[in-house]
Amino acid sequence: MSKAFTKESESDDVDLDDEAPALPAGVKNYITPEGLRRMQDEFDRLHRIERPKIVETVTWAAGNGDRSENGDYIYGKRRLREIDRRMRFLRKRMEIAEVVDPARQTNRDRVFFGAKVEYRNARNEMKTLRIVGVDEARSELSEVSWISPIAKSLLKAEEGDVVEVKTPKGTERIEIVKISY
Repeated sequence: MSKAFTKESESDDVDLDDEAPALPAGVKNYITPEGLRRMQDEFDRLHRIERPKIVETVTWAAGNGDRSENGDYIYGKRRLREIDRRMRFLRKRMEIAEVVDPARQTNRDRVFFGAKVEYRNARNEMKTLRIVGVDEARSELSEVSWISPIAKSLLKAEEGDVVEVKTPKGTERIEIVKISY
């Protein structure tokens, strides 16, 4: 039987789930304008630059004959599926995103979405974090999702308040030192 009528490999048959990680029931997908812009930029980069480049490689590799041992073709097809999956994910998340601009926050005395919070923990260490959307949180920049345990504990608190945060090691008390937007 011709290879044209068979699966290229067993691993190619697996289609990973492209569904977005579920948000808790009844929760909106809040996002800052910068977070939405980053998602749009990533989608555009994948759509306009990466995908066409990979399609060109796959087309070239397909013209080289036997596809079963053609690394460029096999890798290219796999990469195309990854790109398409990521683009579907981004499109779904952008469709349900509700943009909230922290700069327009009128009550700046309390912690709300988009706030940058400086706090002191029980070990007297000063830390700073920013509360952002689920799809834009970056731990390396001390950004946490607004549905994370620490953000939930901080929301609506004021400077000087001491709040309790549930951590894997137990409950920790933290004092809010400064709030900015």
